[in-house]
Amino acid sequence: MTTQQLTEQIIKKKSFLCIGLDVDLNKIPQHLLQTEDPIFEFNKAIIDATHHLCVSYKPNTAFYEAYGLKGWKALEKTINYLNKNHPDIFTIADAKRGDIGNTSTMYAKAFFEDLAFDSVTVAPYMGKDSVEPFLAFKDKHTIMLALTSNQGAFDFQTKLVDGKELYKQVLETSKSWNNSENLMYVVGATKAEYFADIRKIIPSSFLLVPGVGAQGGNLQDVCKYGMSKNVGLLINSSRGIIYASQNDDFAQAAAAKAKDLQQQMEVILNNK
Repeated sequence: MTTQQLTEQIIKKKSFLCIGLDVDLNKIPQHLLQTEDPIFEFNKAIIDATHHLCVSYKPNTAFYEAYGLKGWKALEKTINYLNKNHPDIFTIADAKRGDIGNTSTMYAKAFFEDLAFDSVTVAPYMGKDSVEPFLAFKDKHTIMLALTSNQGAFDFQTKLVDGKELYKQVLETSKSWNNSENLMYVVGATKAEYFADIRKIIPSSFLLVPGVGAQGGNLQDVCKYGMSKNVGLLINSSRGIIYASQNDDFAQAAAAKAKDLQQQMEVILNNK
């Protein structure tokens, strides 16, 4: 999927919502545990109830890897279901991979070719040769950690190196890499005051923004400082949507939470 196609979906749906599919078997409705594949059945119900309200889904692969082969098969079934039934949805493998040379190429093949995700998150700590193998794939996107929403972000990301915050140096350096037009960036919603400076460096790149909802990020502040001329935002909510209820009405409750965010986004887009 191209960024132009993603932007068209945002305009069509009046939404830039990304829903995180982070499935914890301890939190899903108990009746699903009796099914053959409770992880997939949970995801399918959430997707069926919310696909018209969002433009992206983001499974965090740790929540699948934790269950071994069954979890990985559930992830495969989930992405296949999305690609077959909702090919207009932008899919993100939240894997935070990153390693040198051939290893990164194999990670990229796993998510872009075998599982057919549109994008994958990566960590930039190992530099250019750990990220460029992901960028080599046509019409696929690499979403690089820039300024994350966790408290530990202040351990390194905002430290001054030669008089400039490290995350700013990461952003600036990444623009020189091969196929950098395929880059998107993770910027946490809990760091809303940083968006203005970030947009000075990458004015039009898409930003994946976690932290709205359960982590306390403010949608209006993120959009005020982070929205580009072409929107350029994917606002992620995971727990706040998918665990809105643990009862039989879990999918309907998730849809209600997603609808609330979508309506807020529609107002913002109409006022843009």
